[in-house]
Amino acid sequence: MFATEMAPFVIFFVAALLAALTNGWVRAVIMLAAPVLGAFNLYLTPEGSYWVVSLLEFELSLLRVDRLAILFGYLFHLAAFIAIVYSLHLRDPMQQTASMLYAGSALGAVFAGDLLTLFVFWELLALTSVFLIWARRTPQSYHAGMRYLLIQVVSGLFLLGGIIAYARLSGSIVFEDIGLSGVHGWLIFIAFGIKCGFPFLHNWLTDGYPEATPTGTVFLSAFTTKVAVYALARGYPGTELLVYIGAAMTCFPIFFAVIENDLRRVLAYSLINQLGFMVVGIGIGTALAINGAVAHAFNDVIFKGLLFMSMGAVLHVTGKINGSELGGLYKSMPKTTILCIVGAASISAFPLFSGFVSKSMIMSAALNNDHNWVWLMLLFASAGVFHHAGIKIPYFAFFAHDSGIKGKEPPLNMLLAMTIAATLCITIGIFPELLYQLLPYELDYNPYDATHILAQTQLLFFSALAFVWLNLYKMYPPELLSVNLDVDWIYRRLVPRTVQRLMAGTSSIVQHLNHTAMRWIPKLGNTLSKQYAPRGILAKTTSTGTASMWIVVLLVVCLLASWY
Repeated sequence: MFATEMAPFVIFFVAALLAALTNGWVRAVIMLAAPVLGAFNLYLTPEGSYWVVSLLEFELSLLRVDRLAILFGYLFHLAAFIAIVYSLHLRDPMQQTASMLYAGSALGAVFAGDLLTLFVFWELLALTSVFLIWARRTPQSYHAGMRYLLIQVVSGLFLLGGIIAYARLSGSIVFEDIGLSGVHGWLIFIAFGIKCGFPFLHNWLTDGYPEATPTGTVFLSAFTTKVAVYALARGYPGTELLVYIGAAMTCFPIFFAVIENDLRRVLAYSLINQLGFMVVGIGIGTALAINGAVAHAFNDVIFKGLLFMSMGAVLHVTGKINGSELGGLYKSMPKTTILCIVGAASISAFPLFSGFVSKSMIMSAALNNDHNWVWLMLLFASAGVFHHAGIKIPYFAFFAHDSGIKGKEPPLNMLLAMTIAATLCITIGIFPELLYQLLPYELDYNPYDATHILAQTQLLFFSALAFVWLNLYKMYPPELLSVNLDVDWIYRRLVPRTVQRLMAGTSSIVQHLNHTAMRWIPKLGNTLSKQYAPRGILAKTTSTGTASMWIVVLLVVCLLASWY
């Protein structure tokens, strides 16, 4: 079998160009062929560094292939294929071209062997993905896209500053273990943290993703945050701070997701929750923990994509996505309902579903390394995700009450994409070794022992019991027509109002000064005119002798002053 050294992003960029120049079934074939050819090309590419070029004093490696990059490479090809199938009904060249460029940029970042190449694709991720938000062509999506792009560019600036500091310190830009020693480490860490949705840096995700098109959200959920997870796994494995950041990420989104009405925004909060599990695994840094983190990233792309696809199908069919406006759709959309339930079971880590075989690895690693309090937080987060994603999403969309909406099943390509994702969720859950063999470290782990099964089953049972009890007694937060703000209150409310008040205060001061000037300038003019009048003091002439006398007096004063 022959080997190839083609960088995967090239295939997607060429496909994007061809997709922009074609239409109809030709464009569909080109888009479907790109991830298939790309995955085959990756399979034929041996481990090593390729496409190495010199730039000034540095070497750039556009293609570094190792086990960590290969896993994310296969994942992104798979995610791109499913998302493309899901979007085949589209006739939107801008959205389809942007999605191909976006997937190619993610692959370019994953296989970048140096930080400068990573930066280029890091910025391309932002520039290409924002068009998937703007493609919805509403005022809300435009403003959300602008906020999204601004924060993504800030992440790029932090990354560039860190790269410059790192290059000056070490004389190298190789992308390897960076750590938090030095300013460069913190700058790059913050850049990765923004894209990963760290607490207080996460609102671009919950703000932008729900405003994208139904198909655009599926692409968005797969790439940007997972590139950040890969970057953390490459640059900061074993950084203990990540353990506590990740634990916080698993917990705080639960409270917002429970009260959120927009079901795609619920899934955006749930995405942050799942990212927290991955960040904890990377922070622990052991072989089991890293394997668990990247395995959970692999599974999350599939089951979270399935949930976003099911909600996208609901939005596509009904034009609505708020839980308060939906319900009873299981009658007219039974296939979508079943597929959504498979995604909900997977994200909730039911045994025999994909989430169970990866999440248990991270929790086992936490216990093995004496992070008992973190383990309890992960346990709470597992119960919480079952509430807001495992139960709330399918319940309020398909069952809660009869909304009276006469829906229908979405287009065949949407159902096919969801079926592929659901099949993978079940297959990986039953045969986890298919995933385990792709992991970066050798693994001897059995998720299906009695302890794991009993503990997770009890957790899910009592979580479901709590939901039923709260719902029966009307204590579960109702679905209300509202907009929930968390940290983005700072830049969506506080900053604009503060600027507005400062501008109003400045305007008041200017008006007062103008009023004062308009009142006193005429009086000053009258006074001056009187002084310059024929009888005014300033109109009188003085003799040359008098002027000379005053000059002599001033000269004497100056001489005396310089003498003493």
